[in-house]
Amino acid sequence: MTSSDAPRKVRADARQNLDTLLVAARTVFARSGVDAPARDIAAEAGVGVGTLYRHFPNRAELVAAVFTTEIDATAAAATSLLEEHPPGEALDLWITRFTRFVATKQGLSAALRSGDPAFDALPAHFTAKLGPAITSLLDAAAAAGEVRPGVDPLELLQAVGDLSHRAPSPDGSPNPMVRLLLDGLHVR
Repeated sequence: MTSSDAPRKVRADARQNLDTLLVAARTVFARSGVDAPARDIAAEAGVGVGTLYRHFPNRAELVAAVFTTEIDATAAAATSLLEEHPPGEALDLWITRFTRFVATKQGLSAALRSGDPAFDALPAHFTAKLGPAITSLLDAAAAAGEVRPGVDPLELLQAVGDLSHRAPSPDGSPNPMVRLLLDGLHVR
């Protein structure tokens, strides 16, 4: 391997710009949808539009990067919630987080159906990351006798996702139909 074949190390300031852009894009997308103007994202990040385009030459790459990082963060939350809360409560808290994740994805469905190759890997990434996360939560809660066993994890994600397109209430709790679905999972 020659030195030109080695992966380039990202400078600290470039990494910081990238992270700032992803946070800004997530904020702007939640407020205005994935079609929000690039200048709004750059302004939210406190950088020039050129910096945005240097990191993300096209919108699809930015949208995919934002959703990939959010999927990863949502999946990682399952482990920490299980460490900090009883299994049934951890499941409820994670579903609440997942609900907020889904509710703030204005325009993602249309983007995924756009045929842009930048989105091709998102459904598989979603399933590969969130499937094991919800499975670990359901298994722990079922083993603790807090939820009924045998719930299909991916079907539960689909159901919650279908119910979550309405924004969560101001206190951050899922909409009432998601709450009803969760209540139905719990063993009384």
